[in-house]
Order: sequence, then structure tokens, then C-alpha cells
Amino acid sequence: MTTLAIIGAGKLGGAVLAGVARSGWPLTELCIVEADPTRGAQLAQEYGVPVLSDIATAVTLADALLIAVKPADTAAVADEVRAAVTPGSLPPLVISAAAGIATAAYEARLPTGSAVVRVMPNTPAFVGEGMSAVSPGAHATRAHIDIARRIFGAVGQVIEVPEDQQDAVTAISGSGPAYVFLAAEALIAAAIDLGLSPEHARTLVVQTVVGAGVMLRDSGDDAATLRAAVTSPGGTTAAALAAFEA
Repeated sequence: MTTLAIIGAGKLGGAVLAGVARSGWPLTELCIVEADPTRGAQLAQEYGVPVLSDIATAVTLADALLIAVKPADTAAVADEVRAAVTPGSLPPLVISAAAGIATAAYEARLPTGSAVVRVMPNTPAFVGEGMSAVSPGAHATRAHIDIARRIFGAVGQVIEVPEDQQDAVTAISGSGPAYVFLAAEALIAAAIDLGLSPEHARTLVVQTVVGAGVMLRDSGDDAATLRAAVTSPGGTTAAALAAFEA
């Protein structure tokens, strides 16, 4: 069993904690490092996991460190991890969920040979419907990738990609929920402009987005086929799509 320490238990770290706890990961094999004592106390009470006072303690206890802090804070965290490692030893597996931070940035600050895995999750992880892509660093093994996949598989789906594709992943799925939300926002506003109540507008749009997503996932048809099935030649949907394209 892998002992996991989550460094930074904000929204993402908290979502991962909730997901792995739901998945059956033993709570005795979980701990968190959280700078906000109120947040730490809340999670300790909710999940019964220990809240550690510093990263050095996490390094001594854990087999894997999930770094879920802001990108600007990752260098300082890496330096603290290195400082906690016994000379001549390697740290636990480092899994980074910080957008835009390459595995090489960690490897340059950690002892030579340190295993690092990079992951790009997205916000639907908060509701267990996330999409994450993992990439191995120079010294990560298949076992290390499997640990990362297990962690993020608890909050959604996971794929493995070469690290040079992580920017594309960020653009498509990392930022992708915002694109869907923008379309939903516009549809709700249009529905209200057409005289529907805000409540009905929201209900219509939310269920339409959910239903379309489930069809896309479960029907076995690709997006183009599903779109064509809704679009009768010369009909209202065709007219709407023509307006979108314009």
C-alpha cells in the first residue's frame, strides 16, 4: 500500500483527498500538509487523517507526495523536499498537479534520480468526473505512473501522454470546462432574453449539457455523427449552427 501525503489541501488537494478516501484508500495511509490551520482542522475532522505541520515530516512518512500548491510555490516546496532528504537518498515519488511546471523543474531541485510524475487535472475532479493526463519524468517507472493513475482515477478518468503534449492537454481538458461553461452561460442568457424564467433557463441548459455529454460518452458515436443526427437539413438546428459558424 502506498502512503500518500497531499501537500496543499485547497480545492484540488481536497478533491483528491475526498476521491481517494471514497475509493477505499486506507485513511491510515493518507496525510496532508496544509498551511491554513482552519482548513487543515476541517479536513482532519471530516476524514480523520493527520495534518502534518511541515513538508519534512511528510517526506519521512510518505511513499508519494502530491504537490497541489500554486505553480509559483512549487520551487519552494521542492527545495523543502530536498532539504528533508537524507544525503545519498532519494525522496518519495513526487507527483505535481501544478499547471505549466515541467518535471525537469523539479528534477533540477531534487537529488539526481528523483522520480517525478506530472499531471494535468481539471475542475470536474471536484465532483468525481475529472479528466487527468499524466506524464513521467526522466526517472519515473511504470510503478510510479500506476500510483499517479490510481490517485487521479479516484476523481475521474486518466490517460498517459508524453510530457511534450501537456500544453495541448492544458488547452483542451485543463481549460476545457471553461469553454463548456461559457457556452452554457450564453445559452442561459439567450433563453432569458427569449422570455423563459431564469430557473427554467438554467434547468433546460444544464440538463441539455449533461444529456449531450452522456450521449457523447456512452452512445459509441463520434461528435460529428451525433451533431448530424440532431441537424435536419434546412431546420432550426441547422440555422442555429450556421449562426454559430458565422
